[in-house]
Amino acid sequence: MVDITPGPHRAADSSSTPTNHGTFQLYEHSGRNSNASANSFIAQYFSSSAGDAVIFSGMQGDTDEIPGIGQYDDFHTIDWQRDIARDRMRHRYIVKKRQDSIWDLIKGAHDAWSGWVCVLLVGVCTGVVAGVIDIGASWMTDLKFGICPQAFWFNREQCCWSNDEITFDHGNCSEWMTWPQLFGESRDGPGAYIISYLFYIVWALLFAALSASLVRMFAPYACGSGIPEIKTILSGFIIRGYLGKWTLIIKVVGLILSVSSGLSLGKEGPMVHIASCLGNILSYLFPKYGRNEAKKREILSAAAAAGVSVAFGAPIGGVLFSLEEVSYYFPLKTLWRSFFCALIAAFILRSINPFGNEHSVLFFVEYNKPWIFFELIPFVGLGIIGGCIATIFIKANIYWCRYRKYSKLGQYPVTEVLVVTLVTAIIAYPNPYTRMNTSQLIYLLFNQCGISNSDPLCDYNRNFTDVNSAIEKAAAGPGVYQAIWLLLLALILKLVMTVFTFGIKVPCGLFIPSLALGAIAGRIVGIGVEQLAYNYPKIWLFSGECSTGDDCITPGLYAMVGAAAVLGGVTRMTVSLVVIMFELTGGVRYIVPLMAAAMASKWVGDALGRQGIYDAHIALNGYPFLDSKDEFQHTSLAADVMQPKRNETLAVITQDSMTVDDVETLLKETEHNGYPVVVSKESQYLVGFVLRRDLNLAIANARRTMEGIIGQSVVIFAGPVQPLPGPPSLPLNRILDMAPITVTDQTPMETVVDMFRKLGLRQTLVTHNGRLLGVITKKDVLRHVKQMDNEDPNSVLFN
Repeated sequence: MVDITPGPHRAADSSSTPTNHGTFQLYEHSGRNSNASANSFIAQYFSSSAGDAVIFSGMQGDTDEIPGIGQYDDFHTIDWQRDIARDRMRHRYIVKKRQDSIWDLIKGAHDAWSGWVCVLLVGVCTGVVAGVIDIGASWMTDLKFGICPQAFWFNREQCCWSNDEITFDHGNCSEWMTWPQLFGESRDGPGAYIISYLFYIVWALLFAALSASLVRMFAPYACGSGIPEIKTILSGFIIRGYLGKWTLIIKVVGLILSVSSGLSLGKEGPMVHIASCLGNILSYLFPKYGRNEAKKREILSAAAAAGVSVAFGAPIGGVLFSLEEVSYYFPLKTLWRSFFCALIAAFILRSINPFGNEHSVLFFVEYNKPWIFFELIPFVGLGIIGGCIATIFIKANIYWCRYRKYSKLGQYPVTEVLVVTLVTAIIAYPNPYTRMNTSQLIYLLFNQCGISNSDPLCDYNRNFTDVNSAIEKAAAGPGVYQAIWLLLLALILKLVMTVFTFGIKVPCGLFIPSLALGAIAGRIVGIGVEQLAYNYPKIWLFSGECSTGDDCITPGLYAMVGAAAVLGGVTRMTVSLVVIMFELTGGVRYIVPLMAAAMASKWVGDALGRQGIYDAHIALNGYPFLDSKDEFQHTSLAADVMQPKRNETLAVITQDSMTVDDVETLLKETEHNGYPVVVSKESQYLVGFVLRRDLNLAIANARRTMEGIIGQSVVIFAGPVQPLPGPPSLPLNRILDMAPITVTDQTPMETVVDMFRKLGLRQTLVTHNGRLLGVITKKDVLRHVKQMDNEDPNSVLFN
């Protein structure tokens, strides 16, 4: 009775964390109150009525009498309580057997270390895959501009390593051949520009078409960022194939192609999905995790941390991201393992050194000026701007994704990808700040103007006479003002293109485009404050630090703060965002400005729109996700939400008076994912709860292996099996949960919602004076919450 939704979309409902089984487990049997402890249920669940054989999930071979019992169907929710309890029983059994032989002692040690070994393997594999993606994307991005004839597998930077030239024109050297040069043209000129433009568009279309086609043909789940789905899976939902090997392969290849195509997307979000795929695949090497869905989520949490660790070179930020943003259940041992996994992944990536420099961070900054106290005002202002930009992006993107979902546009995913790529390439090429790789743009905006910078952003009226002397304040030249206009155009273009790009059917992340939007806004504000300090050094704001003649304002720092503000507004991260930003740049002394901007951005974002981008996409797709951060503020009771409503019939199974035919008829006529077991139809006193899947498997197994089981055989769920005249009875007490969580019909829904979140329930049974009244599933709770918030309750479906 876990779900009342017919058809392939039905889903059992659960989500939270497993806790002590002794809570809320009061049920009444034949009018007598009795507390059913978890251990008695588990002992009965795992002990065979025929003798002393004990069955554990995770043991191989013929000990598993009914294959598949305790597993879950696709698009269903796991039972955290049952899975954690099964693992406890399995662990007790292994500890008990340790004394029997050396082999059992070795097996016990292997079981104890398997979690650490598993996260070690996940970390190593994630680091290697991240290195491959970074190298592949760097080479293919440069392929749009030219090729290295001596060694075509070199990117532009590697091609120029062996060159003796002191200065390179825009990063080009004589070893690196642009496409016009290969056709006999010069580097510059109208002809060269047109050839470069055409090659840029053709390569972009080719990469995007390949990526979209691979996703469509081989792994539809490989598209998008993957973080909304990872959050849903970590909350206890099953999406078969989402973390499978085909999804992993196509996500890696498709991500390299889509990043190289020049679309407004990043590879950082999909790295979390890729690492989670590796975590899922490698967990099957260890039955303790592979065959227990609740335990597997501990490995997936660690894998998500490793994904962010390699994406940004930020292991601590990765652990905090997993804790703050994606994980639902995060015990202390998972924190340690996540830290270890993120550390190993970052170490492996550092050993591969895909960027070819001595820094393991993505955008290393070397600001030598401390920030000034009054600068907190523009920093908070940047937080407000970031929150506004983020809100515009989220609302526009969700509107477009909803339109795509319910219109004919959704039927032509590859065409949409090609159109978006074509438009992006045509608009992006003329502007040097949109033409370049987004990571290069962010690095340029974070950079401090020095003696070697030739970009128009550094066109100040300065004379560098001594390399070691401090940089003096100076007026901005015409190049700076031209760069500001180009950056404003780039900001608008990137914002619009990211709205249309995030959600198309290629692997695409949101971290890098968000950082770019914020860095552009921040750099422009930084230049404004810098010029204000130059023109008005005597006003009280600047009179202390800026009166010496040295340059006291660092525009690159404003770019960094702006980047954090927009990313914080889009994702609603706070603690993990600040840590990621200072790990990403190496700017530890700027934690306070980053914190101020992140908090301002979050407050503005929350005021203008309740959800971050990932939560908004979870709601759009109808995933059954019960957010632990939301508060339930309504005064309804359990009786208002339970199914069926009062005076409607409840589908139940009696403990000892239904035949196999009766049970199979009930299974055919209803679509529920589980059924309460009661004493009799008249008394309706609760005995326990049985899952539909386990019932189907047990009956099929009995027909196959037990002699004399026919349609007229009586099914016995409780009590000793008495020999009856006629065909032999079928005992199914081993699949009965004799300690189901129950509430009364007068329990406030606030308490029920808390139970679903904190105990990780699939369903709870509603009773009155011990008599069964109905069932509340997680989906019922979600529908009720939506109804109370005046939203469409039917949107809670897996689409």
